[in-house]
Amino acid sequence: MTAIPTPPGDRILLLDTLRGFAVLGILLMNIIGFGLPSPAYSHPGFDVSAALSPDLVAWAAVELLGEGCMRGLFSLLFGAGLLLFTTGDGAKGAAVHYRRMGWLLVFGLVDAYLLLWFGDILVCYAICGALLYPLRNARTRTLLVLALLVALLSTVLYSVLHLMLQFARDAHEALAAGGDPATLPPEFESAAAGWREFSAPYLVGAEAVQEELSQRRGSYASAFAWNLPQVNSILFFVNPVFLLWDALMMMLLGMALYRLGILRGEASRQTLRRLMLGGFALGLAVNGWEVARAVGGGLALMDTFAQLQWSYHAGRLGMTLGYLGLVAWLLQRGWLNAPARRLAAVGRMALSNYLLHSLVALFLFTGAGLGLVGHLGRAQLYLVVLALWTLQLWLSPWWLARHRFGPLEYLWRRLTYLRVPAPQTAVAMPENRPVDRRDQ
Repeated sequence: MTAIPTPPGDRILLLDTLRGFAVLGILLMNIIGFGLPSPAYSHPGFDVSAALSPDLVAWAAVELLGEGCMRGLFSLLFGAGLLLFTTGDGAKGAAVHYRRMGWLLVFGLVDAYLLLWFGDILVCYAICGALLYPLRNARTRTLLVLALLVALLSTVLYSVLHLMLQFARDAHEALAAGGDPATLPPEFESAAAGWREFSAPYLVGAEAVQEELSQRRGSYASAFAWNLPQVNSILFFVNPVFLLWDALMMMLLGMALYRLGILRGEASRQTLRRLMLGGFALGLAVNGWEVARAVGGGLALMDTFAQLQWSYHAGRLGMTLGYLGLVAWLLQRGWLNAPARRLAAVGRMALSNYLLHSLVALFLFTGAGLGLVGHLGRAQLYLVVLALWTLQLWLSPWWLARHRFGPLEYLWRRLTYLRVPAPQTAVAMPENRPVDRRDQ
């Protein structure tokens, strides 16, 4: 039997709404990589002894409410989508699934190398999607245990890295303060060298920042040359060490939450309210403590580098589940009907909208266009975020009123199914039906 795409009318409004919410939310973090010098993503470099600044407020607010959790929500939905695609009455086979992931990998490589977005997540998602296929029929308990195991192993890795780097930093500071190497432990010199190697990309001087900005602003060719080693570092170091496990944990949890009915819209209002309140209580407490500690420590690199905190997963998991519960609860109450239609349209065009961020950033911030990287402060960049959100919340419903799929969704389906999808005629937006086991 030939696999065919699922009609848009068979989609679940909850999943599309959450996906749209997550795609827009991811821009809160990505805009920093697009519009500021690269160290700013992990080390904001503010002078916290000065008066409270808009940039510091923007950093603290996003760290508290957005760091990691929007990507986490997107990963949850990717895991649920994997089950929707590969199980149930409309299940697609292994060949179709792996072809779909293969083309997602291609989209990610285009995003990373040609659109110059060194923070691309699609490559990581394609690899995770391929790895998780054998678990499509696993029991809910197995999925939950695996998600917990990955979270614990990842937390142990973060904690060990933190302790090692803390020792390396202390060794560097002891030597820099004039300590006699002969009186210090013999491993101090090698440890200090390790700290210098780790911190070099983040604790950079004004001259190095200006050199980066000159390359990124100069032309497409110079921006491409600067971006190339950044992308290689992400793909061959950051992905396998950090992001792969980060995504796998949340995808496994998303698969379990789909099986439990929460991501199918079957949870009661009481369950969703508990998920929302419990998640936000955990997330805000952990993230608030991390932000306060970082500010109290003068925003040192060891405190602002998210993945070096042993508490990182607890905070982002809490906030992720809190947002999931909030959006689902509001939908059940009927209080999100009008915004949900627009968010769901953004979610139905998630791939197109995600890559649109990179395309707009290419022409706004690099030498391929206006070359504005480094010209706007952190707080000012969030005006760009608001403008992009407004554009996508208008453009996505407008497009889907005239076409069945987003432009890249149409292309992705054609490449996946090796056939031309049905004509691009518009269909009505789905109602908020609780259960549907079809392809999202």
